[in-house]
This record gives sequence, C-alpha cells and structure tokens, in this order.
Amino acid sequence: MEININCDLGESSKLHSTENDPLLLKIVNSANIACGYHAGDKPTMEKTIEISKENNVSIGAHPSFNDPENFGRKRLNLSSSEITKLIIDQINILSNVANKTGMKVTHVKPHGALNNMACENYELAKVISESIMKVDKDLIFLVPTGSLMEKAGKILGIKIATEIFADRNYEDDGNLVSRSKPNALITDPEEAKRHVLSMVKNQALNCHSGKKITCEIDSVCIHGDNESSLATAKSIKDNLVENGLILKPLNKMQKFTQNA
Repeated sequence: MEININCDLGESSKLHSTENDPLLLKIVNSANIACGYHAGDKPTMEKTIEISKENNVSIGAHPSFNDPENFGRKRLNLSSSEITKLIIDQINILSNVANKTGMKVTHVKPHGALNNMACENYELAKVISESIMKVDKDLIFLVPTGSLMEKAGKILGIKIATEIFADRNYEDDGNLVSRSKPNALITDPEEAKRHVLSMVKNQALNCHSGKKITCEIDSVCIHGDNESSLATAKSIKDNLVENGLILKPLNKMQKFTQNA
C-alpha cells in the first residue's frame, strides 16, 4: 500500500522560521512551497527546491491570499476572477523558479484561510480547481479528505490527492477540532504515530469521540515547527515504513502514474 507524507515549507516570514526545513525534507515525500503571498521569497523558493531535488521530494505550489501580515490566515472575500488570478499567478511564480533548476511543479495545495474557506464553500472550491486546470491539467490537487475541494475536483476531473493531518484530532462531522479547544492537537509522538497508522491502514478518520469515518487517504500532512514536532514527524514516517507502507512522492504514486 502506497502513502505520501507532505509538509508546508519555504514559509520564511516574521511569523514563521524555515530553520527546520532541511531536516523536514529528509522526512517528507512532497513539499508544499510558499509562493511569496503569505510567506516566502525567491531565494527561499530556490533553496527549498534545491534541497527537495537532493532528497527526491516532489514540489507543489502552496498558494494563499496575498496577506503576509496575517500569514494568509485572515479570511478575505474575493471575486472568482480575483481567485483565479491569485492561484494562477502563484503556480507560475513557483514554476518559473523550479524550471531553472530542472524541477517541475506537480501539485497544488491551498494555504490557510483560502484552504479553510474552500473546504466549506463549493463555488470557491470549484474556482480553485478550474484555475489549477487552466495552468496544467496534470497538476495534482492536494486537499483535505472529505472536503468540498475533494468533491469539486472529482466532479471537474482534476487529479485529486486526499490528506489527513498527523497532529490534529477530528470531530464527528470529519472536520478538524478547532484550535480553540484543548484537545485540538496531538502532541504525544506515540499517540500521533498510532493515530496516523490506524487511519492510513483502515482508510478512515479516527474521530476524537471514537467514531470512524470511511474516506480516501493518499497523504499525511506533518508539521515540524519545533524539535518536538520534528521528532513526531520522524516517528510517524518510521512507523509507516515498519508497518509495510510504501512512501512515494505524490507524482510517483501508482494512482497518478497508471493512466499517465
């Protein structure tokens, strides 16, 4: 059984450090790289892509609202044409940097408030899907499993990869437990690796209540903002491998290569 591990990287800003990025790129299979709108800049993109290349990590655009002051976490109401331009411009920014190093952008994963809004709003999810397809119909759309982005993408026929979050608990409706609640995050490495392995093997969300929701899981999103989460990410990867999972970059997964 194949699985992918992804992480948001290259997010240099006053609100976020990229110090652990080189270590994370030894753990993950796919990197979602900031395109300069919520974080990141050209030198950071170049460095992140170069290290990704060295580690056989596939690269993807991580587009967001143009909101560096809030790290792309503030909800903004934009028109469909503005969203389309936002997505296309950011994919092209990263692609232009990648092409110079012989790398190719192979997936797209929205960031922050844009991602959260599109999980709940079908029309927004549809516009994002259509925007990605305008750039390249072969781009993989990386989205939270069970979200409206998954639904919109499948209806439009774009390549869809679905993800779960390694360090987050889920509500009974399949949404993430709000960060405002005390049980939102899973901080114990042992619990996190059991949580992830169970969901991947069973292709089902483990809700905090004990309920299980059947779903498709292609990828596991990890975070490595500090030493503790970095250690958790490493233990999650090791546990998946020890239990027979085959780790691959998104664009190398059989799901996306068998009909290519």
